[in-house]
Amino acid sequence: MMKLDLIAVRVAARRIEALDIVSLDLVPEDGNALPAFAAGAHIDVHLPGGLVRPYSLCNPPGGESCYRIAVLRDPASRGGSQAVHAHLLVGTALAISPPRNHFPLDAQAPFHLLLAGGIGITPLWAMAQALFQTGQPFELHFCTRSRARTPFLDTLASSPFAAQVQHHYDDGEPMQKLDIAATIRQAPAGTHLYVCGPQGFIDAVLQAGRDAGWPENRLHREYFGAAPVASANQGAFELQLASSGRVIPVQAHQSALAALLAAGLDIPMSCEQGVCGTCLTGVRAGTPDHRDQYLTDEERAANDRFLPCCSRALSPRLVLEL
Repeated sequence: MMKLDLIAVRVAARRIEALDIVSLDLVPEDGNALPAFAAGAHIDVHLPGGLVRPYSLCNPPGGESCYRIAVLRDPASRGGSQAVHAHLLVGTALAISPPRNHFPLDAQAPFHLLLAGGIGITPLWAMAQALFQTGQPFELHFCTRSRARTPFLDTLASSPFAAQVQHHYDDGEPMQKLDIAATIRQAPAGTHLYVCGPQGFIDAVLQAGRDAGWPENRLHREYFGAAPVASANQGAFELQLASSGRVIPVQAHQSALAALLAAGLDIPMSCEQGVCGTCLTGVRAGTPDHRDQYLTDEERAANDRFLPCCSRALSPRLVLEL
């Protein structure tokens, strides 16, 4: 039986957007409107074989008759993108979560600078459409390996804001490649930056923003995958539930999330990489070993929450708000 918070949908359309990239239009099985969302939101897609993966919505908010996602077939994936490309054909029925948004636009920003790397265009494409609809100033820079690997190329070219979009190709002329530092330096005063794409691209953009003196509250990012975090601490530790005092051991090389699930707790989860924030759990005592890409540096320093899918403990025990 489907969980009550999931939505039954089917694939109404499927398009090849670029080399190894497919987009899917998901419509509700019951014909009712889908829940409203804001640009930057994602949904969890429940795939064949029990996999659950988050994908950003790339269509603009408003008139939610369908959700559109675009997925890159990644040979290094853990099975999610392969399942999408192989099994999600037109007519396929599946379940999705309601939209969640950890990457919203700042309505007070005087200017929005959108920097996309590869398939990281998906939330930023929704943002560009939403910003145009509301008349807010923005600029979109889209970096890809080549034209053949650039999704939405024709759609972007024919959009009413095509003049606000610049393409940058790794295999193009030097003038085509994005000068991140110069782009940030030339942005209007008070600009908010939004970046999504591979981790190396995001890290370079954020560092350029910091080097330019931009405060963290103007640097927004969304990761699609987490890189392994090197740490000497890979030993066992304990989790204590604040509500009951129950202690759950976490073995070396076992995730805290796996230990909680094995103990019978119902913990919401999605990416299992510390990217989406779905499993975020409060911490009352102890010191987490943060290994996620979701929390800000300030939130990590507070040590009052952690993501059990990837993070561990620097102290022998963590007392959780569970």
